Amino acid sequence: MEQHPLVSQEGYDPNRLLDALIQKLNLKNDAALSRALEVRPPVISKIRHRTLPVGASLLIRMHEVTDLSIRDLRDLMGDRRKRVRISEVDGRPRTIEDNQE
Repeated sequence: MEQHPLVSQEGYDPNRLLDALIQKLNLKNDAALSRALEVRPPVISKIRHRTLPVGASLLIRMHEVTDLSIRDLRDLMGDRRKRVRISEVDGRPRTIEDNQE
């Protein structure tokens, strides 16, 4: 399985983000964090073990729960990218030719 480019980025540490959220929300552990974020516990575990990057929908949920800005959340985990872009393939509407393949 291919790693997400963010996971191999120098300085990327999702544990720092998760630990900061646990502290900010006065939680005891990852299980309590998963309940607060309304995600299944394996999601938090996979993020901690760097097999799953923190996705946009989870970042938004973290923002809603903590009132931290998306930029602050990304800084906490070491995501220093200036922009996050959707690839041309993912963002374009399907055409008749695509459906015939």
